[in-house]
This record gives sequence, C-alpha cells and structure tokens, in this order.
Amino acid sequence: MAFDLAARLAERRAADLYRQRPLLETPQGPEVVVDGQPLLAFCSNDYLGLANHPEVIKAWRDGAERWGVGGGASHLVIGHSTPHHQVEEALAELTGRPRALLFSTGYMANLGAITALVGQGDTVLQDRLNHASLLDGGLLSGARFSRYLHNDPASLASRLDKASGNTLVVTDGVFSMDGDCADLPALAKVARARGAWLMVDDAHGLGTLGANGGGLVEHHGLGLEDVPVLIGTLGKACGTSGAFVAGSEALIEALVQFARPYIYTTSQPPALACATLKALALLRRESWRREHLAALIGQFREGAEQIGLTLMDSHTAIQPILVGDAGRAMALSRMLRERGLLVTAIRPPTVPAGSARLRVTLSAAHSEAQVQLLLNALAECYPQLESADA
Repeated sequence: MAFDLAARLAERRAADLYRQRPLLETPQGPEVVVDGQPLLAFCSNDYLGLANHPEVIKAWRDGAERWGVGGGASHLVIGHSTPHHQVEEALAELTGRPRALLFSTGYMANLGAITALVGQGDTVLQDRLNHASLLDGGLLSGARFSRYLHNDPASLASRLDKASGNTLVVTDGVFSMDGDCADLPALAKVARARGAWLMVDDAHGLGTLGANGGGLVEHHGLGLEDVPVLIGTLGKACGTSGAFVAGSEALIEALVQFARPYIYTTSQPPALACATLKALALLRRESWRREHLAALIGQFREGAEQIGLTLMDSHTAIQPILVGDAGRAMALSRMLRERGLLVTAIRPPTVPAGSARLRVTLSAAHSEAQVQLLLNALAECYPQLESADA
C-alpha cells in the first residue's frame, strides 16, 4: 500500500491547518522583507534585539577568522574548542550553577537531558502545555510518562504520589504559546518534598527575566536544590543559536557520558560560540533592553484591553491574542498583513483545538511608535472580524 500523502495534505488544507514557510529576505529585526513584501514584524523570538547587533556580528566574523567555520567533530573527539568552553563558563556564571553544557539546539538539549536521567522503571511528569521537545524527550526515555494539569502543583502532587523509581518533573519556565510563567517556587516545593528532581526549560525567560537576565529561576531566587536541571536556549533573547543545560558537576558529567544527542553530533561552529559570548555580555550589561521590553509589554496590554481583545495571562514578551477558530485566526493575520504587519497565526496541533491565536512577540528592538501601529491596526481589523461572524 502506498503512502497517501496527498490526501493527508489536502485534509490539513481543508481544516485551515496547512503550514507554509515565509521567506525572510532581510536580517532579523522589526522591519523585514518577507516574500518580497516590506513588513513590520511581531513574530520573532529575538526578544532583546541582538540577532543583528553589530558587535555580535563582528564577534562572529573575528571568530571565523581565528577558528574557521566548522566544529569538525563531536565534543568528545576533537570538536570541543576554547570558545565552546568559554560559553559554558559564561552560562554557568549567568545562571548561578557550577557548570553548563553546550548543545547545538534546544530540542537536542531537552531530549538529551531527559533520556540521560530517566529510563525504564523511572517516572517523568510533565506540564500539559510543555514544548513538543520536552514531551518527545519524555516519551523517548522509556520512563513511565504522565502529564499534570497546567501549572497546577496539586495535580503534580497527586501524580508524584503514584510515581516510582527516579522521578523527573519537567516544566517550561515561560510557556511558548501562552506566555504565562510556571509557578516554580510551588512546583519546586512539591517536587522536593517527594524526592523528585525539577527540570525547567527557560528558553523564553532567559535574558528577559531576572535582574541580570538569568531568567525565571533567577527572578524567583531559586537555587540548585530547587531546580537541579536548568535548560536555556541561545536562539531567542541571546540572538544566536544553540542551547545548554546548567546544573551540578555530577549532572554535567553524567550528560557528557550518557546524553546521546550530545555525544553523537558535531559541535556547533566555534565562531558561533564567539558571537554568543558577545551576546551574553551585552545581555548582562545592557539592562535597558529588559526595561524597554517591559515598558512595551505594558503598552501593548493596556492598548489591547481598550480595543477589547482577549489576551492571555502573560506579562512576558509573548502576548497571544486568543481568537478560537483556526480560520478566524488566519483571517485576522491576513488582514494585518495587508496593512504591513506580520503576526503569525498559531493553530492546532501546536495549541489545543478551539484555542487558535495570534502570537504577538515583542522585542527591545521595537519602538513605542511601532507597537502603537500594531494596536491601531488591531483596532481597525478586529471589529471587521467580529462583524463578519455576525
């Protein structure tokens, strides 16, 4: 029997769930050209505006001059260069952990950490709204897998009572599609009381939260005993690429020995690590970026409330506008694009059925005037969407 891929694709189109890749023809930034059209973008995770920063670009260029462009081999063969090591030391300092381990992608970091820590006879418990990479890691680990109610310590506690073997509790720090933050102090308390380890993927909190940009864990002042396994990514607020796991000496050594996505892949380009080092320095030094971003978030939420938009419980750079139906979300996204604004519609299966939304992401590179342009367009378009449904 042949694979009927055409039928599967047609079915996805009919359900308004077909995905296409927009072609970006400029560097990351608020003003971009996508598919030949100049647009003001509100859909990038470049939260601090570092992806096209001249000092970061120069660090990459200088790094390539000194270190070449390829990692050459895996970290355990001959691919672990001085810039990689320096990034790990900088990340350990930023997160307040003894050590950090550099991965090529966030997906690999999550798969590597979970599958190295738990297996058959163990238990992994995850928030229902965790990122796909976390869920995949849990399923691939072979451990008993269960999901607790979103951000609900009581639900987690009831599942912990039934856990067996080594138990790993896994949560996003900032949830990527809702923008809300995990109640880390409560989750850590529940996990510690039952001898479980808490693993936090702070991909969307690192750089934007915490006095020094250390993320949600720093914001709450949680130590190594509260969050033994901390994940962060470098392709969002840092503006470069890659990811890391931070934790104890024993944790990092265990991952070096047992994390297959780390062991069996070529290291990232050393020049990329040079760029990341510069981005981390800017992230820590230029606190005005976090302050400006926080002001834009307040501006957007206040303006959206006046328009009557349904926002979600988020005070982060991720500001979803809940629409509900996938077709309506696509229609609103198209209306904004016709007015020169790029805001991506997020549909199932990325989010639950009936909760399609426009995922607005704000950046320190945006100006107040640009955020006001978005609000003005939403004030014009949203009533038209509502009237079309009537």
